[in-house]
Amino acid sequence: MRIKQRPEDFSVKESYRFDEVPGALFRVYLMDKQKLSTFEAVDRIRDAFGLKPGAISFCGLKDKQGRTEQIIAVQGSDVDVQEANLRLKYLGRTDKPLSAANITSNRFAVTVRSLDESVLGPLNGAAAEVNRLGVVNYFDSQRFGSLKHGQGFIAKDLIRGDFEAALRNYFAKPSELDRTEDAKVKQFWRENWGRWDARVPFEGSKKYHRILRSLRDHPGDYVRAFLQIDADYRAMLLFTYQSYLWNEGVRRYLQLLMPREHLFPLRYQAGTLLFHRDASPEALRTLRDATFPLLGPDSTFKNAQVEEAVQWVLGREKLALKDLRIEESPRLLFFKSEERPVLVFPHKLVLGRPQRDELNRGSIKSNVAFTLPPGAYATLVVKRLFHFSWREDSPADIRASQRPRLTEVEQAEAPRAPEPRARPSFERAAPGRAAPGRVAPGRSAPERSRAPGRAASFRPAEPPPPESPSPPPPGYRETQRIKKEAKQRAQAETAAKSSKSKKKK
Repeated sequence: MRIKQRPEDFSVKESYRFDEVPGALFRVYLMDKQKLSTFEAVDRIRDAFGLKPGAISFCGLKDKQGRTEQIIAVQGSDVDVQEANLRLKYLGRTDKPLSAANITSNRFAVTVRSLDESVLGPLNGAAAEVNRLGVVNYFDSQRFGSLKHGQGFIAKDLIRGDFEAALRNYFAKPSELDRTEDAKVKQFWRENWGRWDARVPFEGSKKYHRILRSLRDHPGDYVRAFLQIDADYRAMLLFTYQSYLWNEGVRRYLQLLMPREHLFPLRYQAGTLLFHRDASPEALRTLRDATFPLLGPDSTFKNAQVEEAVQWVLGREKLALKDLRIEESPRLLFFKSEERPVLVFPHKLVLGRPQRDELNRGSIKSNVAFTLPPGAYATLVVKRLFHFSWREDSPADIRASQRPRLTEVEQAEAPRAPEPRARPSFERAAPGRAAPGRVAPGRSAPERSRAPGRAASFRPAEPPPPESPSPPPPGYRETQRIKKEAKQRAQAETAAKSSKSKKKK
C-alpha cells in the first residue's frame, strides 16, 4: 500500500475559530499549501515581505507531503502570495497571535493506493475495531524527520550541554535523502566548520544568517548562536525528543495493562509501536480516560502503572526527570510538562468504494475520510486501518523513489559537452572517397558497408542522441534575487541617463 503518491492524495482542512477584531494588529489568512512544511511556507512568506522572526503565528504543523489548509496570523503587515504551491486568502483581523487553542479539529481525506483486493475483507474488520477501540495517540514518523535525515535527537545534545554538537547536527550535517539546496549548504559548513567568514555559494544559506553572524561576532559561544534559531523551531527540537519519550512510555504502559495477545507491533521511523486489537471492558474503560505525560522536570504521576512506565523509559535513556533541564538557558530552552490522551477516536470515519488505481497497474485504491482532534496523526489512523499490509519505507526505498528525479537534476547540472569543431582541411576526404561518417555520392548507406564478394548486412540507423534536459526553473528565492538585480540595474541606468542630460544642459 502507498499513501501520498500525489499531493491531492492527502488532504487536510483545519476547522478553526478566532475572535475577529476590526483594525487589530494581526491579519489572519487561510494558507493553502502543498509540498511545503508549515515552517518552510512561513519562512517563504517572511522572506518575501521582510518580516522579522516570530511575526507569523500558526495553530499547528501540517504535513509537507499533502494538500493542506490552515490559518496563520501576520503581525502588522499586509501580505499576499498566489503561487502554484502556496496561496493565501485574507480572513480578517484579530488582536493576538494564533495558538493551538484556535483549532477545533482537522478533517482528513486520504487516498490509499497500490492495494490488492485481498485487503478489502480485513479492512472492514479493522474499521470496526477502530470505531470500538480507538487508536493509540502516538506521534508518527513525520515528527522524527531528524532521525530519518541522520541528525538524531538534538535535544540530547542540549541536555548534555554540548551546544556545538547541537549546532553541527542542526546546520552542518547533510542528509543523503535531501536533494534540496539546503543539503548543499549543510555540506559546505560541514567542510568549513569554524571558518565563519567563508562565503557560502548558495542562496539557501540565508536561513542560517543570524546563527553565522553570531558565530562571527562571538566565536566559540555556541549557546548564544543556538539561541538565534527561531523560537518555534527551537521548541520543536525539544518537543521531538519529548514525543519519543511519550511513545516509548505509552508502549510500555500498554504492555503493563494488557495481555500480549491483544497487542500487535507496527514499525515506524523511531522504532516500533504497539497497538491493541482487542481489550477487556475494564482495560478499555481505563484507556478511554487515561492520559500520559509529556515529560518535564516537574512531571507528577497519580497512576502507579504510568509511573512505572515512565521510570522504565527514563532508565533506558539513562536519564532522570531532573535531567530534563537545560541549565545554560532554562527560560528559553525547557521541557514543558503536559498530559496527552492515550487514545483518540476518529469521528465520521468513512471508507470509500474501491476503484481502479490509475497510478499503479493492476492495483486498486480506496478513499478514507475522518475527523481528528488537534495534535492527532491521520497517518496513524490509516496505518491502523491497513496494518495488515503497511510497511514503513526504509532509507533505501526513499532513495529508490528519488532516483528518476535525481537523475534529471544531475543531468541538468552537469556541464554540457563541447560542440564538435570543424575538421581541418588536411582531414577532409580525398576526391572520390567519402569522409568518415558520410556517404559518398551515388552510394547508399548499406552499400558503403559492403565488402567485396560478401552480401551486404543491414545495420539499422543509430537513434539520435537524446536532447539534454532543459535546466530546472529557478526557485522562489532565486526568482526574487533576479528581480531585485534587474530593478537595481534599471535604477542605475536611469540615474546614468539623468546625469548625462544634466551635463548637456
